[in-house]
Amino acid sequence: MQATLLSILGLALLGALHAQDNIPIQANFQQDKLTGRWYSIGLASSSNWFKDKKHLMKMCTTVIAVTADGNLEVNSTYPKGDQCEKRNSLYVKTEQPGRFSYTSPRWGSKHDIRVVETNYDEYALVATRISKSTGTSTMVLLYSRTKELSPERLERFTQFSKEQGLTDEEILILPQTDKCMAEAA
Repeated sequence: MQATLLSILGLALLGALHAQDNIPIQANFQQDKLTGRWYSIGLASSSNWFKDKKHLMKMCTTVIAVTADGNLEVNSTYPKGDQCEKRNSLYVKTEQPGRFSYTSPRWGSKHDIRVVETNYDEYALVATRISKSTGTSTMVLLYSRTKELSPERLERFTQFSKEQGLTDEEILILPQTDKCMAEAA
């Protein structure tokens, strides 16, 4: 009985590790081409905060710059009520090009961030596994250089999000807005 339980736990752990490694990374990733202004077009997440707040979310802007030591400075501006909120994050590069780590100073959560695919001048698909004391969640972001993307790119985002185990209720194409777009630098 105990051996059976241990083997089941072992298989579950192996499955969880495999699920974390099934996120591809852009081949021949070119970090300098990812820099500049992006619009967040789609967001998918299995986290509770997303489920609670998704009805309030709108498109936002994100500006990515490379720091002197090769990390990514990611500055997002988004509408929150009548205000424009700014969030600045430092994505630390890993040995694997296109993969970054981030630790939230506010929540202590650890983020494994991967640029899944991009053509640099139209769209970028980014997946993140977030680990915190209460468990693990998945987040997928779809960035665009313009406020609109082709139906094919939107479908690819939805398809990839579902491949990561996310449901239709956890996938959102963000409503367009002009609010806070000018404030993003």
